[in-house]
Amino acid sequence: MIRQYELVERVKAYDPELNEAQLNRAYVFSMKAHGSQVRASGDPYFSHPLEVAGILTKMKLDSDTIVTALLHDVVEDTVSTIDEIEGLFGSKIAELVDGVTKLSRIEMQTESQRQAENFRKFVLAMSNDIRVLLVKLADRLHNMRTLHYIKKPEKRRRIARETLDIYAPLAERVGLRWMKDELEELAFAQLEPEGFESITTRLAYLREQGGDLIGRIIEELRKTVSTYGLQAEISGREKRPFGIWKKMQERHVPFESMSDVMAFRLVVDDIPQCYQALGIVHARWPMVPGRFKDYISTPKRNGYRSLHTTVIGPQRMRIEIQIRSREMHAVAEHGVAAHWSYKQSNDHAPLADSERYRWLRDLLDILENASSPEEFLEHTKIAMFQDTVFSFTPKGELITMPKGSSMIDFAYAVHTEVGNRCVGAKVNGRMVPLHQRIATGDQIEILTQDDQTPSPRWETFAITAKARSAIRRFVRQREQSEYAQLGRTLLTRLCEVEGVDLAADAVETAAKALGLAGPTDLYVAVGRGDKTEAEAIRAAFPSIQLSSDRRPPTARRIDWQRKGLAGDGAIPIKGLTPGMAVHLSECCHPLPGDRIVGVLSPGQGVLVHTIDCEALEAFNDVPERWVDVAWTNGSDSLGFFTGRLKLVVLNESGVLAAVANMCARHEGNISNLKITDRAPDFFTIMLDVEVSDVRHLHSIISALRANRVISSAERLRG
Repeated sequence: MIRQYELVERVKAYDPELNEAQLNRAYVFSMKAHGSQVRASGDPYFSHPLEVAGILTKMKLDSDTIVTALLHDVVEDTVSTIDEIEGLFGSKIAELVDGVTKLSRIEMQTESQRQAENFRKFVLAMSNDIRVLLVKLADRLHNMRTLHYIKKPEKRRRIARETLDIYAPLAERVGLRWMKDELEELAFAQLEPEGFESITTRLAYLREQGGDLIGRIIEELRKTVSTYGLQAEISGREKRPFGIWKKMQERHVPFESMSDVMAFRLVVDDIPQCYQALGIVHARWPMVPGRFKDYISTPKRNGYRSLHTTVIGPQRMRIEIQIRSREMHAVAEHGVAAHWSYKQSNDHAPLADSERYRWLRDLLDILENASSPEEFLEHTKIAMFQDTVFSFTPKGELITMPKGSSMIDFAYAVHTEVGNRCVGAKVNGRMVPLHQRIATGDQIEILTQDDQTPSPRWETFAITAKARSAIRRFVRQREQSEYAQLGRTLLTRLCEVEGVDLAADAVETAAKALGLAGPTDLYVAVGRGDKTEAEAIRAAFPSIQLSSDRRPPTARRIDWQRKGLAGDGAIPIKGLTPGMAVHLSECCHPLPGDRIVGVLSPGQGVLVHTIDCEALEAFNDVPERWVDVAWTNGSDSLGFFTGRLKLVVLNESGVLAAVANMCARHEGNISNLKITDRAPDFFTIMLDVEVSDVRHLHSIISALRANRVISSAERLRG
């Protein structure tokens, strides 16, 4: 273990403003608090916070961070409290310790919920002070170094998986590459022991066969650059086993096909020399196409800058070369610790204000939009694990996006409100669909409209956590609102029929009787179909006998089958977004003007069918779930709906053009087309057309029937 005076000397070596008394007090306090506790290795528990502090001294972090490291487990694992720490060490240290402390004392239903809730709190604390993250990463690193002492294999695997999914990517995001590499390798050894053993054995064999191959390549690189009068610090290393494994999985190749298992680094004085060194390397050895990346002009999201290239270099070996300045190297090695100094006066600006840490603000957006800790953890993993592409706004601002991002992802990356109001996009001046993927170098302009709202369909092609969480949040809020609106209307209508007054106290009574939190939850449950309006009325008035109860199901079904267009008592579905509280059935494709009926489906809301739809036979035994619905109470347009047609057409050239032209002339938009049957003389086509109502569809059908190349045209059900 590090002795007390050794720790003080380490910090004093780089922090002349060290509060030596506070550091000594924290050392003694933590040692006494942990007392006789021991770790799985058998070592005194105090050795763990001491090792965490030692890791942070190598990163030259300030004394407040070292004190936090010494105290980071005392609240979780001893009887000490945050108030006690605040009294002894001040509010700032208490805030940092609280940020690192897990929520182990909060009862959760599952381990996944506990993990998710811990991480949610951790991100909140990290956003206020990035030192929370640095202490947490050092804590996880030491835990991983001693993970092999834990006896239960499933626990070791769970901790290793969490490290690989969350903490290694976080280390990469703040530029702690060395820590990310070690965390990945330690986790890899636990999760894939056979793969780890195989790769390390093969690397050892190559090392033995090649002798001092790395040294010989370094010497040749040094001679080459010095020939041009350029002085550079050159180093080389084998790539890490996890990095090799990951590339083998991505490329689906065996180890023998991995030719670039060595990487070399040239560190020069400034940016011009970086590009000079690149020119020297490319002039001397052939470059591997597609393997050059310029992270100086387009830095990574964590601020990392360097030139990367792969060449068929010395010894005819395929090698990767990184070229960077000394300043870039410091940031690459130590990340946030290299350029973020903390002072006890607390006069530093919040790290989240830096553009370099935009990802941290994105995590906070995800946290705000997530409906549960588990959803937040899911989105965070998505946000952490993606390669990047570089694109530009019309004003030339660089936007870094995960590989595979769509226009919707770009819109939300610009601003949440831009994403919510997005109606279209232009890439390099050309209109493109919202689902189009972004390519590096694209200049993207997002078109917005004030009355636009997110579509649930967007989530199918959005890949970034920020976009997906914002879309889910909107859809969730809109669904709840529409379910509540529909449920209130259903209850009000039934009360009018039964002649009862559903006052506020009656709604409260019904909600309580059905085990719901309040009136809003009752309305939502009725609108979603989890409870029927009849159940709610009976819960509010236990002695009531509903008029519908006095009529047999057969009689009620006949009433529905005799109905024409819905009357004044029908519930208008105008204003309810299709796909949320109301769903238009795909079995009959109802259109405005059709005679329709709704069926309450538990958990989905109302499914709207045409009155003659054969699927209604399945609901004959539950007519209490049938709902009297109407398209609208007025004559306003409801937008566009899908009508499905079956066409039999002549097999001759120009037929599809004639069909498309006829639909377009009558303002119908073809959304889908499928040839279902082919014969020498005739083709059968299924056609989906966007129309405003049933009359609009009939006008298109009439026009199609009048064309000589169309043998028949009829509306298709199902």
